[in-house]
Amino acid sequence: MPTILRSGPYRFFFYSADAAEPPNVHVERNSSEAKFWLDPVRLEHNQGFGRNEINRIRKLVVENVNDLLRSWNEFFEPQDSDPERAERDRG
Repeated sequence: MPTILRSGPYRFFFYSADAAEPPNVHVERNSSEAKFWLDPVRLEHNQGFGRNEINRIRKLVVENVNDLLRSWNEFFEPQDSDPERAERDRG
C-alpha cells in the first residue's frame, strides 16, 4: 500500500490488488476510509467520513489528480524493459 500523498490528516494510497480496476485512490484518516475513481473523479465508496469531509477530500483529489494518476501509472504500468519496443514508442 504505497502512500502517494499526505495532506493534513489524510493519507492517499492504493492497494496493489487494485491493478485490474480503473485508476483509483483510497483516502484514510483514523478508522475512516474512502475510495475515489480518478478518471473522471468520483466517489466509489465511503466508510466513516461525513458529507462535508468527503467534499473536502474530493476537492483534494481533484487538485492532485494529475499527480495521483502519474503515481498510479508508474506503479501499475512500469516502463517496458524491451529496448526495441521502447525505441519504436519513441519514434
